[in-house]
Amino acid sequence: MASLKIKTGDMVKVIAGKDKDKEGKVIAVNKKNNTLLVEGINMVTKHTKPSMANQQGGIVQQEAPIDASNVMLLFKGQATRVGFKMDGDKKVRFAKKTGDVID
Repeated sequence: MASLKIKTGDMVKVIAGKDKDKEGKVIAVNKKNNTLLVEGINMVTKHTKPSMANQQGGIVQQEAPIDASNVMLLFKGQATRVGFKMDGDKKVRFAKKTGDVID
């Protein structure tokens, strides 16, 4: 399985779908399904029953997973593709637009 180029905590820009051109921070990554949870993106309405944790119940807005192919990494305010290269003996991500090392 190929490694995912976006990690938890990265800032991303949506490039396709109903939330196109919106930006947000990655909350969670699911490598198995190639999906991401992004803060404030792909909001859905969920009806919840009252429980011990949520006494009230009711209608809740929450993020739904978005496919990783529909987002691009934001690096220094620019959307860029991500590549991998060896920096000494360490594998690092780099921004293809600028060539700078991301982490």
